Amino acid sequence: MKYITIIILLCSLGMLTSCGGDDDICESGEGTPRMKVMFKKAGKQTTLDSIKVFVNYGSNVVDFGWQEDVDSIFVPLRVDDSPYTDIFVKTTTTADSSKVRVNYTTKSMYVSPGCGMKKNYENLKSELLLSTTVLSVETGQNFIENEEKTNLYLNF
Repeated sequence: MKYITIIILLCSLGMLTSCGGDDDICESGEGTPRMKVMFKKAGKQTTLDSIKVFVNYGSNVVDFGWQEDVDSIFVPLRVDDSPYTDIFVKTTTTADSSKVRVNYTTKSMYVSPGCGMKKNYENLKSELLLSTTVLSVETGQNFIENEEKTNLYLNF
């Protein structure tokens, strides 16, 4: 009985001390950042009435749904070893989607035990592959370290 009590106390003490310094979850900004996309009409930043975004992640296409009255959106890029992410955008239910390809290089870095590795995206270059509602694209900041700066402008 004495040994069982000692073992239980040691296990409890071990659990208390082992979890104290570890990050169990990613703090804000520690995970892989998303790309910030803003919108322009006639060269000036604008708010769109509605927008629907789809992203091709290689194995599947993710529908991010309709968003209304937005001046910017955040798009998660691919985290596999692909050098690009294809983004599809439309502003009405009847319109065809515009296709934007974002090319980049990635760099992985260790963040913490809870988050593990995160990817930073560098050398961002965007090209409009299919123009329907989006007329052109402009590159903002050409790297992604956090989500504060705009990386891509879509011109309508």
